[in-house]
Amino acid sequence: MTVTNWAGNITYTAGAAHRPRSLEELRTLVAGAAAVRVLGSGHSFNEIAEPGAGGLLLSLAELPAEVDVDTAARTVRVGGGVRYAELARRVHGHGLALPNMASLPHISVAGSVATGTHGSGVGNGPLADAVREVELVTADGATVVLGRDDARFGGAVTSLGALGVVTALTLDLEPAYEVEQHLFTELPADGWDFEEVASAAYSVSLFTDWRDPGFRQVWLKRRTDEPLRDFPWAVPAKVALHPVPGMPPENCTEQFGVPGPWHERLPHFRAEFTPSSGAELQSEYLMPRRHAAEALRALDGVRAVVAPVTQTCEVRTVAGDRQWLSPSYGRDTVAVHFTWVEDTAAVLPAVRAVEEALEPFDPRPHWGKVFTTPAETLRARYPRLGDFRRLVAELDPSGAFTNAFVRRVLDAGRA
Repeated sequence: MTVTNWAGNITYTAGAAHRPRSLEELRTLVAGAAAVRVLGSGHSFNEIAEPGAGGLLLSLAELPAEVDVDTAARTVRVGGGVRYAELARRVHGHGLALPNMASLPHISVAGSVATGTHGSGVGNGPLADAVREVELVTADGATVVLGRDDARFGGAVTSLGALGVVTALTLDLEPAYEVEQHLFTELPADGWDFEEVASAAYSVSLFTDWRDPGFRQVWLKRRTDEPLRDFPWAVPAKVALHPVPGMPPENCTEQFGVPGPWHERLPHFRAEFTPSSGAELQSEYLMPRRHAAEALRALDGVRAVVAPVTQTCEVRTVAGDRQWLSPSYGRDTVAVHFTWVEDTAAVLPAVRAVEEALEPFDPRPHWGKVFTTPAETLRARYPRLGDFRRLVAELDPSGAFTNAFVRRVLDAGRA
């Protein structure tokens, strides 16, 4: 059986692919395999989920879609195969909410937090910030539960799948809230302060294709329980927009300041629509937010290389967190996300140009995207990597979950 990722740029070489229907079946499969990786929703663009020839590739999509809300504690226990759209609807039905969501509600919860995926907002940490407990099936088929009171917790959530199969997560919730989405066009390249713009709403995203200076679109997501701020630097949009020029705006969440439930506004895309065909590649780099203006100027300097292969580029912010392998670990962050054309050979020179331009700003690439940052450079950017190696050695001494990607990028196969 041939299995590919969502974009189709990766074909996995697994010896077997399984979709277990119960936890017991999953335990048996894992305990009988020498090498195991979990595919999640397949929305990674590199070999992070590759188990290697003869390895076992697991999908958790057929496991019971557990969403167990505790309204008194304001928490939810969610199964490893559940996606954000389903989780959000169930949580909202109890009058509760997640503090943040990513652009796509179609991605799996466990896969998102394992790769350091995030939403947007100067005060909003990555999606992993909401996790208070993680449940893992380890290589011998046993279950390990790690909570925030465990000294190992900082390595357990954004773990790149290197510790075991995440079968459940418990997340913090808050009371449900509403969000308005206000869009603007043609933010000039200068004449504004990045911190002021990034703080103009609960979540702020800037979009450009790098063909001309400045930003073509600005998306402001305002919680209705927060003040409405002026945005004098750009012009209010007069028509509905899609972040990728030429794509149908009907796929996007409601605009023009119409209030709606948090889970129908925080993502850019509607849960009931497929956001695109998958005909794209993606890269993302996360840097200290204090370098945002300089980093954007550096990228403007390589527009001639980047623009021909860019569909859109999104700039947003993320609050620092304490997950050891999070790209936002220990620092408030600016993230620059590229949606490229579907042409690896044409895109890689642009990826290298972006990495070279951003090098002075200590960029950490998103773990699930396309990047060429040398492994030794990447390792130096994660001060708790040694602690993570020791955690891998403790929970997976046989290295069943340490694939070639983990060994190459993190050198995590050695204690």
